Amino acid sequence: MFHTWRIRAGAVCIGLRIPPQKSGVSGDRLDGASTIARLGKTVIVTGGSGFLGSWLCDRLLKEGHRVICIDNLMTGRIQNIQAYLSLPNFTFWQQDIINPVYIDEPVHQIYNLACPASPKCYQADPVHTFKTSVIGVMNMLELAGRHGARLLQASTSEVYGDPEFNPQSETYFGNVNVYGPRSCYDEGKRAAETLIREYHLHRGVDTRIARIFNTYGPRMRYDDGRVVSNFIVEALKGEDITVYGDGLQTRSFCFYEDLIDGLVRLMHASSEVDHPVNLGNPDEHTILDLAERVIEMTGAKSRLVFSDMPQDDPHIRRPDIACAMRELDWKPKVPLQDGLARTVAYFRQDLQDRGATEVAG
Repeated sequence: MFHTWRIRAGAVCIGLRIPPQKSGVSGDRLDGASTIARLGKTVIVTGGSGFLGSWLCDRLLKEGHRVICIDNLMTGRIQNIQAYLSLPNFTFWQQDIINPVYIDEPVHQIYNLACPASPKCYQADPVHTFKTSVIGVMNMLELAGRHGARLLQASTSEVYGDPEFNPQSETYFGNVNVYGPRSCYDEGKRAAETLIREYHLHRGVDTRIARIFNTYGPRMRYDDGRVVSNFIVEALKGEDITVYGDGLQTRSFCFYEDLIDGLVRLMHASSEVDHPVNLGNPDEHTILDLAERVIEMTGAKSRLVFSDMPQDDPHIRRPDIACAMRELDWKPKVPLQDGLARTVAYFRQDLQDRGATEVAG
């Protein structure tokens, strides 16, 4: 059965409670080949209807866990979790984590992915973005402490700001503007890491921190403003592709499957991995290279047009993943060309479903 509890418009919420649910196995299929095979842990995924959160729910359900998905639907989409709503060990809860959450059953793990992640989205309401990273994280730490659960925080490469060193390792303190348009996100995530460290050291909460670098793939929003989705959507619609700056700035693109595997490995890592860990693909590309790949792959006739670089936009971004390789036995496997092909196919279908009149290819 699908259970949802929704916040009434205008209601003052000082904490909502999720009643206990029975976890069962009924053989419901998640896709044509996978079934829920066994009972597992009870796992909370905040931001669970978003791009990465929904794929994480998918992975956890296939492993047989009971999943409680919490999302305020500001950027997440119900269609991302539509296939799971009828499953007996999946519960969706529409709530903002800046309000406390109480669970009346054992909780073993919490993946905190709640927070808009693209500049377009997190700058739409910067105060709320900062509150999500601070008050929301504190609420999740309190929840983890009450249940003795392990919490994994989805942090970000943005804690490094516009780096002065390449690649960026976890020991680099960063080069961040604390008083700019990106600060609500960058500084919010840095503050979250501070909270997590102090709750771990002084209150005994079991924590993990993943610093996530640029990730892409199916279920990205077509309108979220990130470079991969922007380029693909513009190319498929036959529009000019907008490149900010000279296009020589670099990014490292990790396919969602690899990233989700890294998160799960980090959650299950030994207690010695109590420090931030970079998760991303160290294969570095210029923005121009990405644009040219997208044009070739879509068969579009789009031109490149150049616009001013947004303030504080990083010039380089490449993770040093030596720690993840050593402590998680993890590294990305999906090449950019393969991941882009799958992402282009997803957006082509998505645009057709939305009624786009002309789609390239």
